[in-house]
Amino acid sequence: MNVKRSQALYEAASRVIPGGVNSPVRAFRSVGGTPLFIARGEGSRIFDADGHEFIDYVGSWGPLIFGHAFPPVVAAIERAARMGTSFGASTALEIELAELIVEAMPSVEQVRFVNSGTEACMSALRLARAFTRRDKIVKCSGCYHGHADSMLVSAGSGALTLGVPDSPGVPAAVAADTIVVPYNHPIALEKAFDDAEDIAAVIVEPVAGNMGVVAPLPGFLGAARDLTTRHGALLIFDEVMTGFRVGYGGAQARYDIQPDLTCLGKIIGGGLPVGAFGGRADIMQHLAPAGDVYQAGTLSGNPLAMSAGIAQLRALKGSDVYDRLESSGVALEAGLTRTLSERGVAARIARVGSMWTLFFTRDPVVDLDSAKLSDTAAYARFFHAMLERGIYLPPSQFEAAFISLAHSKADIEQTVAAARESLDAAAA
Repeated sequence: MNVKRSQALYEAASRVIPGGVNSPVRAFRSVGGTPLFIARGEGSRIFDADGHEFIDYVGSWGPLIFGHAFPPVVAAIERAARMGTSFGASTALEIELAELIVEAMPSVEQVRFVNSGTEACMSALRLARAFTRRDKIVKCSGCYHGHADSMLVSAGSGALTLGVPDSPGVPAAVAADTIVVPYNHPIALEKAFDDAEDIAAVIVEPVAGNMGVVAPLPGFLGAARDLTTRHGALLIFDEVMTGFRVGYGGAQARYDIQPDLTCLGKIIGGGLPVGAFGGRADIMQHLAPAGDVYQAGTLSGNPLAMSAGIAQLRALKGSDVYDRLESSGVALEAGLTRTLSERGVAARIARVGSMWTLFFTRDPVVDLDSAKLSDTAAYARFFHAMLERGIYLPPSQFEAAFISLAHSKADIEQTVAAARESLDAAAA
C-alpha cells in the first residue's frame, strides 16, 4: 500500500511535534509501519492522505457512535459557530446538556463540564479527597484514567501494590498515594481496605477499555460498591469510554450499580474536546464557587462542544440505537469467532455492546496479566493485513475497537471476509 503522502506528513510532523504525533498510540509503535494521516471521514469510512478508503473501527476512540460527520452534529456545530466559538461566560447550552446527562444517569445529580477525560478524572479525584478528608486512591492495573500524575502508576506483582511512577516526571511521593490492585479481583480490593485506613476513593472503568475490552466479572462491581460504602470511601466510575456507549445510561445502568461520582467524555461531546464529572449533589456542592474545592477551565462548557453533545444525546435518546449496535456487535463477533475457529487461530473476541477487542490468546482475558499473554506480534501482522484490505483497526493490541451506527451489514460482512484473508496471509 502506497503511503508516500502519510510518510511525508509524518516526517514533517516529527520536526515540529515530539514523535510526530499528539497522542502516542497514533505513532503505530505497537504495530510498526508508517502512521496514517487521515484527511476526512464519512459514515463508517475514513480516507487517508494518500486517498485510501477504510472501514473505521477506531471512531476517534469512541465518540463517533453515529459515525463520521453525522449530519445533526455537524449542523449543530455550524449553528453554534455562527453565534461565536467561545465566550468565557455561561450559556444556556451548558444547562441543556447537563439536564440530559442528569436525566440519563440517576447517580448524577449535578455535573461540571471540563475539556478532557483526563481533566474529568483528575478533578473527580481531588473532589473525592476533599470530601472524605483522606489521601489514598485505589485503581486497577490496566485501567487508564488519564495522564494526571497520581494515575500514571504501574502495578507490580502481587495482589496489592503501592503506586510506583510509570513515567519520568511523576514524583514518587504523589504515586505513593495510589494503591493498585488487579481488575476483577474483589479479594485484592478488600485487602487494600484492610491494609490502608485513609482510602478516599476507588476509581474503576466499569468496562475496561484500555487493556483491550475486559468485561467486569459477576460480583466485581458490586464488591467495589459494598466495600467503598462500608469503609466510608467514594466509588468513582470512569465512564469516559462507556458513558452513552454501552447503553444510554452507561455501564452503571447496564450493570445496575450506582457510583458516587462519574467521569464522562467522548460521546457527550459528539467528537469535540469535552469531559465532565458529576455525582451526588452533597459531594458536588464542595466545588467552587459553591464550596472550597477549586476547579476551573477557560473553555469548559464550550458552546461548540455543548451543541455537538446535545445533538448526539438527543439522537440517542429513546430510540432503538442500542439494539442496532448490539445486533451489529453480535454479527461481527460471530463472524470473527467462526473464522478463528475454522483456521485454528489462538485468539478470541472480547465484546461488550459496541466495544470489542480481538485478543491473540486462547485464554480468557479478565485482567491486565491475562491480557499481556496476548501475542502482540501476531496482532501487528493481522493489523497490517487488515489495513491492506481496507479495514482500520486500533494500532495496538491493547486498545478497544468501536462499532458505530453507520456500520452496515455489508460493512460487517466485508470485515469478516477481510479477517479470513488476513489470517491466511499472516499464517503464510
